[in-house]
Amino acid sequence: MSSTEPPSASPANVLPKVAAVKVADGERLRSVHLPGITLTVRSRPPARAGLPPALYVHGLGGSSQNWSALMPLLDGVVDNEAVDLPGFGDSPPPDDGDYSITGHARAVIRYLDASGRGPVHLFGNSLGGAVTTRVAAVRPDLVRTLTLVSPALPEIRVQRTAVPTGLLAVPGVAALFTRLTREWTAEQRVRGVTALCYGDPGRVSEEGFRNAVEEMERRLRLPYFWDAMARSARGIVNAYTLGGQHALWRQAERVLAPTLLVYGGRDQLVGYRMAQRAARAFRDSRLLTLPDAGHVAMMEYPEAVATAFRELLADTGKPAAVERTDGVVEGEPANQSTGG
Repeated sequence: MSSTEPPSASPANVLPKVAAVKVADGERLRSVHLPGITLTVRSRPPARAGLPPALYVHGLGGSSQNWSALMPLLDGVVDNEAVDLPGFGDSPPPDDGDYSITGHARAVIRYLDASGRGPVHLFGNSLGGAVTTRVAAVRPDLVRTLTLVSPALPEIRVQRTAVPTGLLAVPGVAALFTRLTREWTAEQRVRGVTALCYGDPGRVSEEGFRNAVEEMERRLRLPYFWDAMARSARGIVNAYTLGGQHALWRQAERVLAPTLLVYGGRDQLVGYRMAQRAARAFRDSRLLTLPDAGHVAMMEYPEAVATAFRELLADTGKPAAVERTDGVVEGEPANQSTGG
C-alpha cells in the first residue's frame, strides 16, 4: 500500500488505554490513548444492547459536539460515538504534527481497529467528509454505510465565501489573522462562524450560542488552536491537488458502502452544485438536499438528516434512491455512473 494511504493497524499492538469517564448532558466523554495520538470520544448510552455501532467525524474547527443534536435522534437504531480529531475539541495535537487528510483518516482507522467496533455506520461533515471518504475507500471492512454532510471534496470553482477559510492554509496567514483579530471577543467570533456555517443563524438557540461562546473562549486559550486550524486547512488544500488513485474523487468512486449525501442550498463553504457530481461519483448513493440549510445540516435540521439515515438503513440492499428537496428520500434508482 502506498505511504499516502492510511495503513491498516493491528489491534494486537494498538489496544487503547482508556481514561476516566465523565458525564455531561447525557453524553459520556473519555480519552483514548493510542500510539502517537490521544482521542476524546463522545458517546451516548445505547437504547438497547446489540445495536450496530456508528462513528461521527466533525469538520474543520469543529468537535464531536457538532453531532450532539443528531445522535439522540438515532439512539434507537445505532450505538453512537463521535470523535474529536487530533488537535480539535478535547483531543490534543498528534505527536507527529500530521494534520493531513491522510493523517486524520489514519487516526480514525487506528481508533476503529483498536476498539474493535468496525464495521460502523460512518458519518462525516466537511473536513470529516473528506476524511471518512478516504477511510471508506481504503478500509471498506470498517464501514457499513457512509453519511456525508457537505463533504469537503475538490471543487474547480470555489465559492468566494469559502476563500478566507482556504487562505488559512497559506503559511503565515493564521498568525496574521490572529494579530488582526486580537481585539475580537469570543462572542464576535462565534457570530461570524455561525453566519458562515448556518443557512439561518436564527436557528441557533440562546443556550446553544452561550455554549458556543464558552467553547470558543476555551479553545482560544489552547496554544495549538491556530496551528491545528492552519495545518488542517492546508491538509484539505493539499488533498485537493492529489491525482491518481489518491485523488478524493477517485477514492469516492471506490467506496463500496451505501452512501447518504446531504447538501445545503445555502452552504457558503461547499458548493450546492457539487451535490449532483457526488451522487454520480459514489456508486451506491442517495442524495438529500435541504434548500434552507447551510454547511452543518446535522445541526440545523437534525430531524431531516435522521429520517434520511433511517431510510438508508431500511433501504440498504435495495436499489439506490434519487434526490428530493423537501427532506425526504424516494426509492428510485439513482444514476450509477462515475465521475462528473
